[in-house]
Amino acid sequence: MSNSVKIFDTTLRDGTQGEGISLSVEDKIKIARKLDELGVHYIEGGWPGSNSKDIEFFERAKQMTFRNAKITAFGSTRRKDSKAEEDINLNRLIESGVSAATIFGKSWDFHVHTAIQTTLEENLAMIFDSVKYLKSKGLEVVYDAEHFFDGYKNNAAYALQTIQKAQEAGADWITLCDTNGGSLPGEITSIVSEIQNHISTPIGIHAHNDCELGVANSLAAVTAGARMVQGTINGYGERCGNANLCSIIPNLQIKLNFDVVSSDQLKSLTLVSRYISEIANMNMPVNQPYVGNAAFAHKGGIHVSAILKDASTYEHIVPELVGNKQRVLVSELAGQSNVLVKAQEMNLDFGKETQKTKAIIEKIKDLEHQGYQFEGADASLELLLRDAFEGLEEIFTLESFKMLVEKSANHAVVSEAIVKVKVHGHTVYTAAEGNGPVNALDNALRKALVQYYPDIQQIHLSDYKVRVLDEKDATAAKVRVLMESTDSNSTWNTLGVSNNIIEASWFALVDSLRYALISRKRIDPANNENVERFGLMNH
Repeated sequence: MSNSVKIFDTTLRDGTQGEGISLSVEDKIKIARKLDELGVHYIEGGWPGSNSKDIEFFERAKQMTFRNAKITAFGSTRRKDSKAEEDINLNRLIESGVSAATIFGKSWDFHVHTAIQTTLEENLAMIFDSVKYLKSKGLEVVYDAEHFFDGYKNNAAYALQTIQKAQEAGADWITLCDTNGGSLPGEITSIVSEIQNHISTPIGIHAHNDCELGVANSLAAVTAGARMVQGTINGYGERCGNANLCSIIPNLQIKLNFDVVSSDQLKSLTLVSRYISEIANMNMPVNQPYVGNAAFAHKGGIHVSAILKDASTYEHIVPELVGNKQRVLVSELAGQSNVLVKAQEMNLDFGKETQKTKAIIEKIKDLEHQGYQFEGADASLELLLRDAFEGLEEIFTLESFKMLVEKSANHAVVSEAIVKVKVHGHTVYTAAEGNGPVNALDNALRKALVQYYPDIQQIHLSDYKVRVLDEKDATAAKVRVLMESTDSNSTWNTLGVSNNIIEASWFALVDSLRYALISRKRIDPANNENVERFGLMNH
């Protein structure tokens, strides 16, 4: 039996049925290109018989060159009591210009009687006629046996007949679908093993994640003999999602030694996962295996001490195999090892300055007790560490700020901030309006600094989050503000904590600008000369 497993990606079709996911044609084109680079063998582009968006996608795909993947179109068997050659949906599969098509048919007698309301014999004819017609037009045909495992458990003889009809008509692949996602790995293994005694066509698996077993069931099917796995990037899909290819691919290749993609393509997995999550506008779980931001993150001091000796003490693979990286988190659980590792990541030579290290650990613990959380705010952490070990000159100091918020009956809310800061010996007093208090404060501070740091115009806020820390205190609760800032070259995160949301935002804003501006040139207005500053962001 072949040691090669084909990956069939249905992110663009089944994945878009997930709640909150809507992809434009341009989005689908971008994702298809990225999947092709990953080395996916089949990319299911959509259902050309269902909507104009998918029709446009296939028209554009015809003009594209794919190095690794075949674009496939999705549809169903012919309608009951009709002819395959007259079926609109089947003909649209042919007209889409693809070389491979996927059609689904009913395997469960319950669905035949209840969903499409026809006879068992007619359903078999629908499967045979549809596959045969597509094959007659020169297409590679992947037959998806919908609800196969439920059907087999209910009426094994009939479920088997349905896929034998697909084989008889010439299907190139027969995919066994756990459409409701309710099967267990042992059942998958047993049924896939049994099916191979009755058909010779290569078998695929299409699993859903309703019992959080989509990946496990896919792997069980492969170990039992399946050689195609259908799934989606990040497990997107209807209800609880489809089997997650970002876990399936490395599990097959690294753990089970199957030939799936090249090692270089595997190294792009994390990038592909995060790229597609951005296009889909879906937050990616930090604890997602293999590709998540926390997949190889270490927080406990004992763990960090161990991985410094040998990373395999707390890591099941080398993160770089899938394009991820090891991260050490600094928190109230941190020990000296955590701080030293973070220093190394930042190219800071702390050596073994035990007293300073202990002091900064205690300071971090105290700040975290107050509500700070540095795992997601590396820029604030770097400023803290550099200031503790090397000392950082203040680029500006606050003297005061005032906020004015005005709302009249017939007008929108107007926010104004008045800021007084000292910048390298010069007192600067500015005011600015904004869409809200934080935006006004941001605008006023930038206005004060821009004459000294012209590059500040390239920096902007890209994300802003507020977390209430003491819900029981209602509107008087302490809050944590996390800011993401960016320029043309990089992105960084800072945070602030206070009982006042404006003050918390100020702390995060100051850290954001300090982090960026310390690395840049400033202008001395007294003589209009550039003055070099120590660089943080260029380390």
